[in-house]
Amino acid sequence: PVAKYHFDLSGTAFGAMANPGLNDKLRHAGIIDMQFRRVPCNFPGMTINFVVKHGSNPMYLAVLVEFEDKDGDVVQVDIMQHNSGYWEPMHESWGSIWRIDPNRPLQGPYSLRITNESGRKLVAKNIIPANYIPDTNYRSYIQY
Repeated sequence: PVAKYHFDLSGTAFGAMANPGLNDKLRHAGIIDMQFRRVPCNFPGMTINFVVKHGSNPMYLAVLVEFEDKDGDVVQVDIMQHNSGYWEPMHESWGSIWRIDPNRPLQGPYSLRITNESGRKLVAKNIIPANYIPDTNYRSYIQY
């Protein structure tokens, strides 16, 4: 890591930011300093969506959290298995994908609790069914 934040873009995406005719020059510039500012996401009328990722199975569950509105990054996701009565922390894989691989079979349906960077928590109760299908969207009724 060269800096606290970095952006990995494809050559095509990187070149698209260039002035006309200079896309190859920008694409081959290597590591460059950038200035950016974070802006709140705005998804009017949408609720938080959870996508069970490909490769999930009874011993491993990976979930993409998307469309959380305005209130900052999700900094923690916790899972409650069917009738367990307690929350288990999930681990950030990369981006907004959170996973759990507890070395024991997982029991659905699953409730998810998300915490954003300001500390606000939301719970999507029984959002992922026991017989989930990977690469499927499970739309919640919650939003910041």
